[in-house]
Amino acid sequence: MEGSEEQPGPRPPHPGDHRIRDGDFVVLKREDVFKAVQVQRRKKVTFEKQWFYLDNVIGHSYGTTFEVTSGGSLQPKKKKEEPTSETKEAGTDNRNIIDDGKSQKLTQDDIKALKDKGIKGEEIVQQLIENSTTFRDKTEFAQDKYIKKKKKKYEAMITVVKPSTRILSVMYYAREPGKINHMRYDTLAQMLTLGNIRAGNKMIVMETCAGLVLGAMMERMGGFGSIIQLYPGGGPVRAATACFGFPKSFLSGLYEFPLNQVDSLLNGTFSAEMLSSEPKDSASLEESNGTLEEKQTSEQENEDSMPEAPESNHPEQETMEIVSQDPDSKEPKERGSKKDYIQEKQRRQEEQKKRHLEAAALLSERNADGLIVASRFHPTPLLLSLLDFVAPSRPFVVYCQYKEPLLECYTKLRERGGVINLRLSETWLRNYQVLPDRSHPKLLMSGGGGYLLSGFTVAMDNLKTDPSLKSSTSTLESHKTEEPAAKKRKCPESDSTFQKLL
Repeated sequence: MEGSEEQPGPRPPHPGDHRIRDGDFVVLKREDVFKAVQVQRRKKVTFEKQWFYLDNVIGHSYGTTFEVTSGGSLQPKKKKEEPTSETKEAGTDNRNIIDDGKSQKLTQDDIKALKDKGIKGEEIVQQLIENSTTFRDKTEFAQDKYIKKKKKKYEAMITVVKPSTRILSVMYYAREPGKINHMRYDTLAQMLTLGNIRAGNKMIVMETCAGLVLGAMMERMGGFGSIIQLYPGGGPVRAATACFGFPKSFLSGLYEFPLNQVDSLLNGTFSAEMLSSEPKDSASLEESNGTLEEKQTSEQENEDSMPEAPESNHPEQETMEIVSQDPDSKEPKERGSKKDYIQEKQRRQEEQKKRHLEAAALLSERNADGLIVASRFHPTPLLLSLLDFVAPSRPFVVYCQYKEPLLECYTKLRERGGVINLRLSETWLRNYQVLPDRSHPKLLMSGGGGYLLSGFTVAMDNLKTDPSLKSSTSTLESHKTEEPAAKKRKCPESDSTFQKLL
């Protein structure tokens, strides 16, 4: 790793990488609920019906649990929760417990009064336990379940964790699955494995999953190699990619190319003038780590989430809170003159055009190490066109929420040739509760996480164009036909001699 300083791609190890710093992207966790935000001083954050400031998390380690105190301040939680969970008495079973709503002596007004006095949630839970007439009659397991339920309701505990592919995929799948085409986190893991995503690769990706697949590939490659993202519309959507908080060195190997120019690139008619005729309203996204994509993200993601408006209204507000930070693209227009704004816009357009030409040059080499397709479009025309850019003996993976489009794609690939080891698969996932003496599968499980079509590219058969190979095969065929013919001639001779002897 000594020569890693020469390449701009790798991420240097930071001694304080495990510490939370101002401007970092983090994920807030409470029980099984996640939310991705950017740490900024004096910025109010709303999470699970509570608001607070993230000033006090700066300098602490990732994975630290904080308690929301009065005034929206976060204080590190001290690990002194064992006395609360101790059970002095426990019943043998719950058959005599009747849920008539009269077992709790404290009313809602009393609990509200305790909150107004500033009493912590831990003390409220303890008072609920003491004022419950049926708590001591419950079994030990029922008591633990009761305490856990009350803690979740009255204790405001938040854990700050570092963003990762697993955490962000779980967050998106649980809160806004429509943005990622209902791709489950285990399906994403299968895609990364089947696609052989590793450092130093030259990968092609076409996805409409808010940049989640792209971010997962960038995390696994670690800043080494190059990724060419093909995007529809005016520009790529990278809302989920921004949540990873990659350093700028990661973005040097990230290229983008419009999907509507792929045919001209395959036909050899592509030119720089074609890019200049395209709309240039979307600024380059490499410099700002995805923070300049607010306009593109809001337009295209709103279009994607039209049929899922009821479930994605609240999460969309949380996700857009990330990409709307530091609106540098609007500053020149607000505080500078119109001329400066036009010059800045032209500079970004020229830089974007330059990156497009670099991506076109990389695609023209047709030696990519892999292809990943995960979009809401039909996979067959996409895959048949993009496979020409992949080198032989390289993997490709196609994701689709439904099975039927991949079946059609499977048939077309068999007719086309040039691929082997085609496999259409669906992963099955079940979560388990792991607790002492009560480990069992959870009652609710996911109905489906999508389908994957994977395979490997091979060189096409060129026997018709190569006469030497054709002649060699013809001689082999002649030997094969002569050999059994000679054996057949011996049979009648042996029969005739046998008859003469008789």
